Amino acid sequence: MGRAHEVRAKAMAATAAKKSKLYSIYAKEIIKAAKSNPDPVSNDALRRIIEKAKKEQVPSDVINRNLDKAKKGEGENYETVEYEVFAQGGSNLIVKCLTDNPNRTITFVKTALNKCGGKMATQGAVSFMYEHLGVVGIKNHSEEEVMDALINGDIDANDIEVEDDGTIVVYTEVADLNNAKKALENAFEGITFELDEISYFAKDTIHLEGEEKEKFERLLTMLDDIDDVSNVYHNVEL
Repeated sequence: MGRAHEVRAKAMAATAAKKSKLYSIYAKEIIKAAKSNPDPVSNDALRRIIEKAKKEQVPSDVINRNLDKAKKGEGENYETVEYEVFAQGGSNLIVKCLTDNPNRTITFVKTALNKCGGKMATQGAVSFMYEHLGVVGIKNHSEEEVMDALINGDIDANDIEVEDDGTIVVYTEVADLNNAKKALENAFEGITFELDEISYFAKDTIHLEGEEKEKFERLLTMLDDIDDVSNVYHNVEL
């Protein structure tokens, strides 16, 4: 299984575990992206978030209500913050949050870490061990066709994988993700993106057992229970 499996597993777990939290995360992301420009046609970031929300079956009412808030200048001012963490047995994490109150958020995160044996790391102490990449995947086209489309769009992909189900997965620099999508849309009219993410991928993974594994899984659960936490990336094979 390729790196794209991690992205799918994370999305599936989030959808199954807490739909209400999923809706809340997308509401925040829509408001944040729409503050500067509430028009999805001319705002690539906003359009991408709306497309992802629809794919994950976020109700139209949630999407439209928060778009309206942004248009009226309502809603909180959300910002993205990331915390780097060391945990048991050589494990590490990047905790991504979307918050209107960073002081509140870091207090909740530190409480979870203290209860589960984790420790906040300095900025850069963990992230250098990860690749930060854009991920986009499509079906019904060959690897050669996808490569040609990217070349014609002047996109330099970091990597291309072919999954067992035929999905062609393209990894790009984060800044190149929207341009890669546009190149594929121009080449293949009406395509649907099976994957469309910005994610962290651990360069090396570890295996935990026994009490260390139990504590690590408890930490993941406690972080997931924090409303401001939108995603957690780690180097542990589960």
